[in-house]
Amino acid sequence: MRTYSAKELIACRVAGEMRDGDVVNLGIGLPTLVSNYLPEGINITLQSENGFVGLAPAGSEIDPDLVNAGGKPAGIFPGGATFDSFMSFALIRGGHVDVTVLGGLQVDQNGNLANWMIPGKMVPGMGGAMDLVAGAKKVIVAMEHTAKDGAAKILKSCNLPLTGKGIVTLIVTELAVIRVTEEGLLLEEISPYATVEEVVAKTEAQLIISGDIATMKGLEQLER
Repeated sequence: MRTYSAKELIACRVAGEMRDGDVVNLGIGLPTLVSNYLPEGINITLQSENGFVGLAPAGSEIDPDLVNAGGKPAGIFPGGATFDSFMSFALIRGGHVDVTVLGGLQVDQNGNLANWMIPGKMVPGMGGAMDLVAGAKKVIVAMEHTAKDGAAKILKSCNLPLTGKGIVTLIVTELAVIRVTEEGLLLEEISPYATVEEVVAKTEAQLIISGDIATMKGLEQLER
């Protein structure tokens, strides 16, 4: 079996969570790759907080006069629309975004997310993250399982400034798919390149493990 990068595995698995017709906001960085792996027959409408619906996904033809929320050149599909920030955030705060996918610095077993600031480090600001996690119907955190120094990112309790409290629906890493439930963090799937023991060892939070753990779904899209 060919091996894939952590970002490829994460983006491909997250793409499997999309449903045809979803309005989706993809955060800066890794989340933008999700649109590359959508299953056949699944069409989504990308919303960007800088004033778009119908944004063309990564790898599409770009318009030199358009940029996405991360300042990268972007395109827009026929029938798409542009508008001001007032309208953009009215869509987000009004609950019209079905799914938002964000990166994370930390997630904890209560579904809290910290993804915008490390104290003492320069940051450009939180952007629309706090509005997105509060307004979207489903919040998926797409991130590598551990920090660069090997420290756990899935914790008993976040110790960085929070982006949102109790708002995470699903955590997808290169090692596992973990669902946030009222009882805690449920380990649903593991990567074909990982073991349950490895996931547990690299996770500070207590994981609920019951029955057989499925192998991460939808990775056949990587072969396209």
